[in-house]
Amino acid sequence: MTQSSVEPKTTAEDAGEGSRPPAGKSWLDRYFHITHRGSNVGNEVRGGITTFMAMAYILLLNPLILSGKDVAGNAMAPAALITATAFAAAVTTLLMGFVGKVPLALAAGLSVSGVLASQVAPAMTWPQAMGMCVIYGVVICLLVVTGLREMIMNAIPLALKHAITMGIGTFVAFIGLVNAGFVGRGPEFGPPVQLGSVGELAGWPVLIFCVTLLAIFMLQARKVPGAILIGIVVGTVLAVIINAIVDIEDKAWKSGPPELAGSAVSMPDFSLFGDVEFGGWGDVGVLTVGMIVFTLVLAGFFDAMATIIGVGTEAKLADDKGRMPGLSKALFIDGAGGAIGGVSGGSGQTVFVESATGVGEGARTGLASVVTGLFFAACLFFTPITQIVPGEVASAALVVIGAMMMANARHVDWADTATAIPVFLTVVIMPFTYSITPGVAAGVIAYVAIKIAQGKAREIGAFMWGLTALFVVFYSLHPIEGWLGIS
Repeated sequence: MTQSSVEPKTTAEDAGEGSRPPAGKSWLDRYFHITHRGSNVGNEVRGGITTFMAMAYILLLNPLILSGKDVAGNAMAPAALITATAFAAAVTTLLMGFVGKVPLALAAGLSVSGVLASQVAPAMTWPQAMGMCVIYGVVICLLVVTGLREMIMNAIPLALKHAITMGIGTFVAFIGLVNAGFVGRGPEFGPPVQLGSVGELAGWPVLIFCVTLLAIFMLQARKVPGAILIGIVVGTVLAVIINAIVDIEDKAWKSGPPELAGSAVSMPDFSLFGDVEFGGWGDVGVLTVGMIVFTLVLAGFFDAMATIIGVGTEAKLADDKGRMPGLSKALFIDGAGGAIGGVSGGSGQTVFVESATGVGEGARTGLASVVTGLFFAACLFFTPITQIVPGEVASAALVVIGAMMMANARHVDWADTATAIPVFLTVVIMPFTYSITPGVAAGVIAYVAIKIAQGKAREIGAFMWGLTALFVVFYSLHPIEGWLGIS
């Protein structure tokens, strides 16, 4: 997909906004072009609500992923994380509605949060990690403005793009299995991982995880709208009932017992807002900081273009060349979501493919996004309710999301060695190393090496050569430093 085919100089006629709605239409209709796009207020409201229901699970999963401790041994408060997640989703989705005027909703990207939790927090404090989010968001915005985003997207082979998505999916699923206690660390002289914490599934919480996971998969098989959210509700109700009947120790639950402590309504906890640090990376190193930003950019922007165009096409807003109203603005807002999420303390925001559920209900304009954003804003005052959901129940949704991301495997030509091997390495190394960067690095290096072996070095391209050199340094830096006596 080239720059010219995706984002040409779009005229008013290209955008479908060239003619004004007939006189007498409401300001709402005129602003969002509701009638012009063949929709009505009812469709937009219904679509916005449907999108929110399909992606509300992020209010539970994002805090779960970001609940660990940073390099200084500090953890972010659960209530503050929920507030930050809801606030950032509300702001970015409302921006997409009012400015982009397209039916796209944004929230914390699980891939970005996974990088922050597994790679950034072990090396930095959480405020510094959120500073990384702001930086990567600014970088993506610059890439959009300069057109480099398209050049980078085009330079990376399509198979590797699918591999990165699939690898992140397996990584996210593995996080869910570990957080639920379904997978645990093996004994000192045994396998590195094992079933449960003692070689078998132990305790009611992990059983509830299994039931929730199966329930969501069954709902999806029946094509039930909002299957993930419904499954989480079912799992939570089951957890509350079992916890009331069976004498389960509080410490057996990953995130505390499923109980409502006090009122169901509370004021938002904005203690994470603005808690961002830039600098103080002396112990980390410039190369590591650069790799972190690069990894966040990879995690944050690979799927956004495809998601925006895909949902826009389903809404009949994009033509056969990928042109759609508000495309430049949508891409820029998606990039700005990284910075907004960092400032709020809720991780980088990105467009969610669940926006397609709202489009399926008739949404065609930014009014649907406004409705979704308002629902996220309302959730700011219901933090105690979301905290009832056990970590084991929320973890089931992580596994489901991972399974959904693996659907990209259908686009891979597994009979082609030059494709299959880099894809395989990318997908398996991410979860096995509990990190995204090594997987991307292995896939890129293998792709270039195989192309050279096949005598097709001319097909590689300058950007991939540069990327390969960067990743070779990434893999060999430690032994080289040791050989030179630097470390």
